[in-house]
Amino acid sequence: MIAQDLQVILPEIALAVYAIVALLAGVYTGKDKSAAMIVWITAAVMAVIGLWIATGSGTNAAFGGSFVDDSFARFCKVIILFSGAVVLVMTQDYMARRGILRFEYPVLVALATVGMMFMVSAEDLLVLYMGLELQSLSLYVVTSLRRDSVKSTEAGLKYFILGALSSGMLLYGASLTYGYTGTILFSGIIEAAGDDVSIGLLFGLVFLIAGFAFKVSAAPFHMWTPDVYEGAPTPVTAFLSTAPKMAALALMARVLHEGFGGVISDWQQILAFLSVLSMFVGAIAAIGQTNIKRLMAYSSISHMGFALMGLAAGTTFGVEAMLIYMVIYITMNVGMFAFILSMEKDGVPVTDIGALHMYSKHEPLRALALLVLLFSLAGVAAPMLGFFGKFYVLRAAVEAGMTWLAVAGVIAAVIGAFYYIRIVYYMYFGQDREPLDAGGGPILWVVLMGSALIMIVGVINMFGMEPVAAAAAAALVN
Repeated sequence: MIAQDLQVILPEIALAVYAIVALLAGVYTGKDKSAAMIVWITAAVMAVIGLWIATGSGTNAAFGGSFVDDSFARFCKVIILFSGAVVLVMTQDYMARRGILRFEYPVLVALATVGMMFMVSAEDLLVLYMGLELQSLSLYVVTSLRRDSVKSTEAGLKYFILGALSSGMLLYGASLTYGYTGTILFSGIIEAAGDDVSIGLLFGLVFLIAGFAFKVSAAPFHMWTPDVYEGAPTPVTAFLSTAPKMAALALMARVLHEGFGGVISDWQQILAFLSVLSMFVGAIAAIGQTNIKRLMAYSSISHMGFALMGLAAGTTFGVEAMLIYMVIYITMNVGMFAFILSMEKDGVPVTDIGALHMYSKHEPLRALALLVLLFSLAGVAAPMLGFFGKFYVLRAAVEAGMTWLAVAGVIAAVIGAFYYIRIVYYMYFGQDREPLDAGGGPILWVVLMGSALIMIVGVINMFGMEPVAAAAAAALVN
């Protein structure tokens, strides 16, 4: 029996064991001397495990139903592992050139990824919390990686304090849920709750959603995001804006559908509120930002609002739309951060969007790739893949009878388009200034161009992602 259980969680065990071995290797080979090699090996290991998971099939439960390996979990894990691997590869040179590459960096990213893998496969409240905390504790440390920077230390401290608050809310919600249902298994919770929850269990659900909302940077639990995005080293910000978002949304989807699937109307209202608030807070607050990392933080808040719109639909198609949206969002973000990492002047990183004035005159190809990504992030240009991401979640909302939410989403998207198009305006029609350095290295160039190309070519058939996402959603909502 235990052998079968271990077989189910073998990918998680493999990555955890690798992280421990890499940690020991880093210590015994002169610490940071081996950091670059550990980054590349970690990225390769994560990619191989992602391919291994992608070959899985069926639904396998372990440890008395506390952990599940199904199509939904596998879809999310593959996206998490590959996005983490790409971020590691594209940030290694940036960190090495600035003397902040520590061997702990790839190890902590690997451990955070193990936590995310447990999150998306959790079938009870304890496994959920264990995965969430493994991810969070690793990210708290990696956010403060730049030891000599006050901003980085401040970002890590803010993230830790507010993260502890959200964990407390989550635990309180979990204890209320257990108290009113007598079980921590999602299958037991949905049975005990039925189609009419008590007021106590409803409070538990609200606290659980509040804890999840913090992890996905949904308003009004978004207050940490701009400061942490700005203060953390840019490679860490790139990681924070991709894989952890996917893991937290997948976890939220699993808890709500498998634990509270009988009372969709109750949590639908909460998610719709979070969605509207996030879309508008992100869209409006980003208008005044001149720091591109803070701008991306508010952009992230707005995009999480759109992803929550798919989840708020409460349907199989809603989950499918959310998964498609997140894959497109992560691809766009990876490309955007590949560009942000290459922004420098005289070897010093630049984050002011004012530095992009007439950028197209000096770097026409990079400017064109950035234009594609910005239009795709705005989601208002039909030839770009980002438009179809928004189209899917808007359609899910309309089909679920929440047309008002879709209308609010369209208005928020139009408002948000301003700050993306402003950067395009700077690049092509701004004042001529001294250009940025043509830095960044070949890897960042390949990632930037690859992401932009995906945004254009992907409109043909989304690389066959639609049926895979549909199968993943069907595995969750049954």
